[in-house]
Amino acid sequence: MNKSACVAFALLLVAAVSASAQNFPARPITLIVPFAAGGPSDALARLIAQSMSTTLGQQVAVEDVTGAGGTLGAAKGAQAKPDGYTILLSHIGHSASVTLYRKLPYDPVGAFDGIGLIAEVPMVVVGRKELPPGDIKELISYIRANKDKLTYGNGGVGSASHFCGLLLMSALQAEMTTVSYRGSAPAMLDVLGGRLDLLCDQTTTTNSHMRAGTVKGYAVTMKTRVPSVPELPTLGESGLRDFDLSVWYGLVVPKGTPKPISDQLSAALRAAISDPTVVKRLAEFGAQPVSPDRATPEAYAAFFRADVAKWAPVIKAAGVYAD
Repeated sequence: MNKSACVAFALLLVAAVSASAQNFPARPITLIVPFAAGGPSDALARLIAQSMSTTLGQQVAVEDVTGAGGTLGAAKGAQAKPDGYTILLSHIGHSASVTLYRKLPYDPVGAFDGIGLIAEVPMVVVGRKELPPGDIKELISYIRANKDKLTYGNGGVGSASHFCGLLLMSALQAEMTTVSYRGSAPAMLDVLGGRLDLLCDQTTTTNSHMRAGTVKGYAVTMKTRVPSVPELPTLGESGLRDFDLSVWYGLVVPKGTPKPISDQLSAALRAAISDPTVVKRLAEFGAQPVSPDRATPEAYAAFFRADVAKWAPVIKAAGVYAD
């Protein structure tokens, strides 16, 4: 192909991309959630998807793809066509996976372009309602005295509940029997059924169970108390200094998605987190939406790089890796 033909071909590609962006979206969009239906990630995604559907004029349909600590869903998102019709819900496990997994079928850093951050969600240490300790200080003593008899559940390797457990057991110098599930929703079901002793989960799902009295809430994982559960102390107040963990969420698309389409999706995301109904529902979950300036591709990219750097030493120190 001569130089003139190459230039003409490139111009045709640019024109095709521009036309595609102008017509976007012409059909429904899939939002992949890499965790189980009914869990905190699913709940947040459905709330955001509903608002974005209104803005975009096309349905944003949630598809739950579970397994392998969220990496199966992420792999499906990475392998999707970069046309804006497949979005992936990204969260704390995405940045940790860079260090946690020795081998992945995709590059967590290079396979995606950011759309923007959504929200940050606190976590709560909860236990089955029959568990003897009445408060967090009693629970800490109880764990240290009974660590070999207690079970701690998580939503799978690489999940936020997994990282919370690593930090908690490290801080207490007490390793409990860990049970991994395919998502935090089935783990919560076993707490509710009295088959699992402890779980660290997001306020997105813990709050309703605590209000109903079907689980015991012990402490929040952030440095400050959470407005939706002001009665719960922080782990820092309970003697575990510097314990600070919240779960962030964002949206990404496959690498190479045309920027005009990414920008359009980002605008719809900013509209969603500014929607009073969404803000109110997030507050009920105990979640705090990010400021609009953080719901952009550029802000997501900078934040993601920093979070990868944050979790690398934690995972290496724990010596926990997944194949």
